Amino acid sequence: MEAYLETAGKAFILFTVGILFLRVAGRKSISQMTLAQTVIMISLGSIIIQPITDKSIGRTAVATGILVVSLIIVEYLQVKSNAFEKFITGKAKVVIENGQPVEETLKKLRLTVDQLEIRLRQQGIGEISDVKTATLEANGQLGYELIREAKPLTIGEFEKLMDNYMKSNQPVNSPLFNQLHQEQNQKQKQQPQQNGNIFGEVKQNQNNNPNPTHLQ
Repeated sequence: MEAYLETAGKAFILFTVGILFLRVAGRKSISQMTLAQTVIMISLGSIIIQPITDKSIGRTAVATGILVVSLIIVEYLQVKSNAFEKFITGKAKVVIENGQPVEETLKKLRLTVDQLEIRLRQQGIGEISDVKTATLEANGQLGYELIREAKPLTIGEFEKLMDNYMKSNQPVNSPLFNQLHQEQNQKQKQQPQQNGNIFGEVKQNQNNNPNPTHLQ
């Protein structure tokens, strides 16, 4: 009876310790974990379960703490160094370009077209040809940019259409035309100037817009 109570006590203690350490490590779903995070979490599960059958709870807590601290250090270095982040986490790979699968990349990733189509369907995309660029991110998730014809109409685009419509139905020198023209110019001035987009960065293997030095 004492052995069962001891085992139950160990299990409860290790369960509590595991939750506390994982809380410190951060909350991410398995699909969002990086390679380092996945290795640490698998190691934590193996280490935490072992002491239930022996008496090494203290050493297990220390080992678990070391693993979590190591993970925090790795993530901190990833924030500080872009090169270190690429080395540990990897980088996104272009798997679709101009509506066509990039076969060479798919072979390197050991990803079939059927598996790629599954990921597209999960994103609500019915045709590969609707995708201008798609990338397989370091955490295994799919990023994509649709072609112009397949993109949904945004509020900003709708406002531009209405502005153009109103301008086309107003005399050039009318007060309403001048007001709309001034508002459009003001919006353009407020928008930050950017070169390219984040998918272009993956293709060119460089950042088009410099990242903050403290967040590489």
